[in-house]
Amino acid sequence: MEQRWGWIKRLWASYKAIFYACLLMAILAFLGQASYENWQAIARIRITLSAWASFAIATGITLFAFTWTGWVWGWILEDLGYPVSQIWATQIYLTTNIAKYLPSNLVHLYGRTLAAKAVGIPFTTASLSVILDTLLMISAGLILGLLSVARGGLWSAGLGLLTALIVVHPRVLHFLIRRLTSLRAVIFQPQSHRSANSFPLKRYPWRPLLGEVGIIVLRGLGFTLTVQALTPVEIEAVPRLISIFSIGWLLGFITPGVPGGVGIFELTVSQLMIRSEALTEASTLSYGLALGSVALYRLMNTIAEALGAGLAWLDAKQSNTAPPPILRTSSTLKPLPQKVSKD
Repeated sequence: MEQRWGWIKRLWASYKAIFYACLLMAILAFLGQASYENWQAIARIRITLSAWASFAIATGITLFAFTWTGWVWGWILEDLGYPVSQIWATQIYLTTNIAKYLPSNLVHLYGRTLAAKAVGIPFTTASLSVILDTLLMISAGLILGLLSVARGGLWSAGLGLLTALIVVHPRVLHFLIRRLTSLRAVIFQPQSHRSANSFPLKRYPWRPLLGEVGIIVLRGLGFTLTVQALTPVEIEAVPRLISIFSIGWLLGFITPGVPGGVGIFELTVSQLMIRSEALTEASTLSYGLALGSVALYRLMNTIAEALGAGLAWLDAKQSNTAPPPILRTSSTLKPLPQKVSKD
C-alpha cells in the first residue's frame, strides 16, 4: 500500500504542473471565446464619472476587507493561546496576500506561517492558525452562498455548510490533526509529536467565524459597486449579487493550482449573473455586461491588494520602534526574544 501511494505521489509531482496549466488554459480559452462572441456588447460599455466614483468606493471597501482579514487572523492566533498585535497581524496578511497570484495558490498561506514562526509562535500553531482561517473563510462563503442556491440544491449546500461547521469544532479538529500527524500527511516539527495530546483551541471559534462572514459581505459589496459602475443595481439585487460573488470566490479559493482563482471566479460569476431572474425577477443581465463586470472587478481587486501590500510595507518600514508582536497575557506563554535596536 505504501509503495502504491508513493508511486501515485511521484506521478502527481511529475505531472501536476501540466494539469494545472491545462486547466488554466481551458478556462481562459472559454472566457476568451465568450468575450469574442460578445465583444460588441462589451465595446458598448461606457464608464461615466459616477461610475469611476463607484469604482473608487469599491476599491476602498475591498481594501478595508483585506485589512479586516488580517485582524481576524490575529483573533485566531489569540484563540490558540498566542495573542498578537493586531497591527502586526494585519501587516503580515497584507504583505503576504499578494503572493496568492504565484503558482500553486498556496504560497501566501505558507508565507504567513513562516512569519508567525519567525516571531516565536510554534510552527504547529502557526500552521493551525492558517488552516483555521481557511476553513472559517470557506464556511463563511458557504453561509452567504446559500442566499441564491436553488431549492433543489438547498439540502446539499446545507449539508456542506454543516460539515464545515463541524470540522472547525475544537474536538473534531483535534482528532483530525492527530490522525494527519500519525499518517505524516502534514509537516510538523519533531517536538510537536510529543505535544499531540494537548490542543490549543479550547472553544468554538465563533468570533473569527463571524469576522469571516463580515469579510465576505464587504468584498461582496465591493463587487456590487463594481457592477453598479456599469449598470444600475436595484436594492433587492444586492443580496443576490453578494451571494453570487460568494459562490464564485469560494470555487476560485478552493481550486488548487489556480493562482488567485483567476478564471474560475470569472467563469462562475459571469454564468450565474446571466441566469434568468438572477438579480431580480424583472431583469436579466446580458453576457457582455457580466463579462465586463467580472473583468472590472478583477482589476479593482488587484489594485486593492497592491495598495494594501504597499501601505503595509511602508508602515512596517517607517515603524522605528514597533511593539513586540506577542502580547503575553498568560504566565504559560514563554517570553519571545526581542530585537536590540542599533540606535
